[in-house]
Amino acid sequence: MISYYLKESKEDDFTEIEAPVHGCWINVEDAVSSDIHKISEITGIDFTAIQDALDRYEIPRVEKLSQNIVLYTRHPIEVEAGLYTMSLTIIITNHYFITISPSNNIFVKNFLMKKGKMPDSHSLKALIQLLLRITQEFTLQVRRVRHNVLTQQKEMINVESDDISDLTRHEEILNQYHSSLVPLRGVLENLLTGKYIAIHEKDKEHIDDVLNAIRQSEDLCTIVNKTIRSLRDSYQIIFTNNLNKTIKLLTALTIIFSIPTMIASLYGMNVALPFTDFTHMFELLVSLIVGFSVICFFLFRRRGWL
Repeated sequence: MISYYLKESKEDDFTEIEAPVHGCWINVEDAVSSDIHKISEITGIDFTAIQDALDRYEIPRVEKLSQNIVLYTRHPIEVEAGLYTMSLTIIITNHYFITISPSNNIFVKNFLMKKGKMPDSHSLKALIQLLLRITQEFTLQVRRVRHNVLTQQKEMINVESDDISDLTRHEEILNQYHSSLVPLRGVLENLLTGKYIAIHEKDKEHIDDVLNAIRQSEDLCTIVNKTIRSLRDSYQIIFTNNLNKTIKLLTALTIIFSIPTMIASLYGMNVALPFTDFTHMFELLVSLIVGFSVICFFLFRRRGWL
């Protein structure tokens, strides 16, 4: 689905329009091939050059196509079949600012609906603001994962298998974030060279701010991943200790219950046995069974097996 937005000045908000005009923002969500063909017609960019915008797994990079700049980025999303980031393609032409997403993109919609002073769509500042918002979203999500991990760390008394599953999921989220942030940093560093687009000194400062935010998010991802690995090792130790306690308990119970079984088996044989003519032999056997069992119980309990 293709939507067109226009912003007359910095003080105005983006308003949706029916057809593309020079200086408008073209937003494509749930993009399909027909949408890419339409963008190709509007911009004059060859379809094959931008069809990668449909790839949900495209890694961040930047390309220059004649006078047009194509940036492939990624941003965090809600869980979608194990995918925690989604590709977002940004195309800057002489007349249009275009964003293309292969899914329903609430992120770009929120950016367009943001109130207050925003750069107009036909400027480098719009690109910088959008990349900064993507970086802030990554930082927010990484901090959320960090909070969840630290909460698990505080509640490490009763460890369940679900806790391990949660840690694995958190680690996968951070790995996807990190694998998106690193190439995104490379994209911004390439932009700073001025090879793709002319950048003023003030814009360089803003890009440096975005780069610093990306580096902080990368560092936070690394730190939280280390915390996850440490916590998982702790869980492993707890599981091993619990397993050892269970084995000790089962071993002790096996020994305790084997005593009456042995005695009963011996006196259950159909052969001549001592004390068979003793009137109170049954009571004596029961007393021996109970006595040996109690002795073993207290012995194992003293050793901490029970």
